[in-house]
Amino acid sequence: MTPYLIKRLFMMIPLLLGITLMTFFIMQLAPGKPTDLVTDLNTRMSSEAREKLVKLYELDRPWHERYWKWLKRMSRLDFGTSFRDGRPVIKKIAESLPATLLLNILSLILIFTAALAIGIFSAVKKDSLFDKISTFFVYLGFSVPTFWVALLLMIGLGLKLGLLPISGLRSIHYSDLSAWRKFLDMSAHLVLPVFVMALTGLAGLARYSRSAMLEVIRQDYVRTARAKGLPERTVILKHAFRNALIPIVTLLGLMLPELIGGSFIFETIFAYPGMGRLGYDAIMARDYPMLMGIGTIVALLTLAGNLLADLLYAFCDPRIRYQ
Repeated sequence: MTPYLIKRLFMMIPLLLGITLMTFFIMQLAPGKPTDLVTDLNTRMSSEAREKLVKLYELDRPWHERYWKWLKRMSRLDFGTSFRDGRPVIKKIAESLPATLLLNILSLILIFTAALAIGIFSAVKKDSLFDKISTFFVYLGFSVPTFWVALLLMIGLGLKLGLLPISGLRSIHYSDLSAWRKFLDMSAHLVLPVFVMALTGLAGLARYSRSAMLEVIRQDYVRTARAKGLPERTVILKHAFRNALIPIVTLLGLMLPELIGGSFIFETIFAYPGMGRLGYDAIMARDYPMLMGIGTIVALLTLAGNLLADLLYAFCDPRIRYQ
């Protein structure tokens, strides 16, 4: 396992370099420049001042020279300074990353616990009323745009009924609350973003786990376990479920990029102070250093998720050995 892990970690280096190179190149193709936000709002700015601003941001140099300079800084974990406020990119990411990780981890927990339970029960009770109802809601979750669901929930539960907050991670009076009320306040702010982010993934994984369980419970070893007189709970959870997990684990590495990418949309909708909203603001401001820093962190998390999914194969199936 250790040689395989070292090999995979070394393979991640050229992948990360390729991702950062493509990200940097595509940013240069996007219309507009970071200086536009300053120059367009100031009609009195002279052409000399515009040129000085371009030189300050080093936008007068070829893109490959700027990428090479950025790469050398990045090797020292220096992502540069933001064009918007001059603060170090790494500090701004460090402030926003915990909130994004919290949101994604809670979404993953909700997805896997709810989807696996729904999928297993639907497979065991195939063609039952529960199976038909869950199938209907699964297809509904596939079909309905999640950003539209987010807006409906904000209007219904937040504005009309006033049951849940619709923006941010903490209330204005958060610092004045007790420890328990701080926990409740933050939990209330997380309900809508976590549910909306988990909606599509939950629908897909529930259907996928149902199909995997249906295939497994038809196998001969499951019939043999039942013929030995084992309790149905033991047959399903110990013999069938663990083998059904193998194809489901594959989705873990595929869902992490989707959740992280989706956080750009949902964090903006809910004004959530995470890395997704930070990235959206950087896109609008054409803040190249911030975009490259966020892109690198997202690429690292994605590669780590794929590696984690591969390592979990051996946990689910002891017959798998990595060389």
